[in-house]
Amino acid sequence: MHSYVHTEVINQIGFITLDRPKSLNSLSLEMVRALSAILYEWRDNSTIKAVFICSSSEKAFCAGGDIRFFYDVGTQTPMGDSALLEDFFTEEYALNHLIHFYPKPYIALMNGVVMGGGMGIAQAGIAARLRIVTERTKMAMPEVNIGLFPDVGGSFFLNQTPGQIGTYLGVTGDVIGAADAIFANLADVYIPTVALPGLYDLLKETQADDVRAVIRNFAAQFATDNAAQTSQLARNKEAIDRHFHANTIHEILASLAASNTAFAESCITTMQKRSPLMMAVTLEQLRRCQGLTVAECLRIERTMVRHCFKHGEVLEGVRALVVDKDNQPQWSPNTVEEVNGAMVNTFFERVWPDYAHPLAALN
Repeated sequence: MHSYVHTEVINQIGFITLDRPKSLNSLSLEMVRALSAILYEWRDNSTIKAVFICSSSEKAFCAGGDIRFFYDVGTQTPMGDSALLEDFFTEEYALNHLIHFYPKPYIALMNGVVMGGGMGIAQAGIAARLRIVTERTKMAMPEVNIGLFPDVGGSFFLNQTPGQIGTYLGVTGDVIGAADAIFANLADVYIPTVALPGLYDLLKETQADDVRAVIRNFAAQFATDNAAQTSQLARNKEAIDRHFHANTIHEILASLAASNTAFAESCITTMQKRSPLMMAVTLEQLRRCQGLTVAECLRIERTMVRHCFKHGEVLEGVRALVVDKDNQPQWSPNTVEEVNGAMVNTFFERVWPDYAHPLAALN
């Protein structure tokens, strides 16, 4: 048991509880290692039939990676040369890959804030996952707000959303709730927090082999409640598809500017606060990764993150948001008009020979 990651096995279900509430369960390297060790151990344990991951706090499932750690390490060493930063991203992405292909049902209760790295440990999984949202869910891939890009497999799972929803979420960093998450194929079932004790009691007593089916049946009684919460993504999907299908940020903003609607104006206002360069990089990332495998996406992201810290945009973003808290990041470049394709392409230049890539072993 790790001080921030607690485990318990009840009724052949392995429960993992993230317990770092003061930091909204932001993932440290030690937490990533603890989660990896637990999942490897349980993967080969025939007495465990499913994994259920949740938080000790209703405020957050996991707010992402420990960005203050990124800043402290990134500013104390030459940019891109820190072994601790290298280890964190390599091991975090390897954990995301492990979860994606976990052979047992992997259930994530995304109660409260679930962003960035939290999405990585909740969205991961293909055939065996189940993602639960509640009325407290606040979901986002908000990396462009701190000068980063949607990593932890975002290249893959944002491209699994309907139409241009993933592009919209990645480029704007917009925060969504339960109804939107289900519409966007970023969640599977809705269960209100008042019913969670009943869910836990059921899981600890059920004799059914299929834990996911048990949860789906339990959640069915609340489907009408969630349906009553109108999905804003569904309401704006036509506009999202129309404006965000372009392949450059310049085209997207021009399309929005030509549309005299409240939605378009809201998008422009939001995007004016984001890193111009990283919005463009994110858009290129999502386009390049369409149709790629999880492993291919994670390898591209691992290359991108090295370039991102060398550029320094993420350090400025974290400084403005978390360290000095002035909310006045000095982006480089400072405007979308100054961003060009050559700048964007540098984030995808090969760093290692294929055989030496830190994630070369992923398949």
